[in-house]
Amino acid sequence: MRNLDFAPLYRATVGFDRIADLMDRVLTSDGTQPTYPPYNIEKTAEDAYRISIAVAGFTPEELGVEVRDGSLLVTARKAQDETERSYLHRGIATRAFERRFALADHVRVAGAVHEHGMLHIDLVREVPEAMKPRRIEIAHANGATPVLEAKAETVN
Repeated sequence: MRNLDFAPLYRATVGFDRIADLMDRVLTSDGTQPTYPPYNIEKTAEDAYRISIAVAGFTPEELGVEVRDGSLLVTARKAQDETERSYLHRGIATRAFERRFALADHVRVAGAVHEHGMLHIDLVREVPEAMKPRRIEIAHANGATPVLEAKAETVN
């Protein structure tokens, strides 16, 4: 049973379209996920994350990092080598790749660094003030806000 109908979910909820789309995308994708290049995702702070991708053999000019339609796209294209080399063993894979990461709401890419054969991409989650919890004052039934009366104290 690979096909699920999310129409009742769309009718009964407001603002959860992305969750249904995500579930639909996960359930309809094929079972084979690309394993090249290997990567890590780590939480570096309360609202900060880092994606580290092993890109041995690529220069920073051959790598591309782009944010498009709520997803992070990392690409690599090896430049053509002018000299023809004869390898006895070739274990470093420098084939072109494209790796996509879905970004959550309010997550932005803070920067990317290429060092020691690793591409580090820093992400930061920034929740706007409008989305943060705030306290709503409850008014009286007549529409007036409650007023606290101050008692006068006599000073001797």
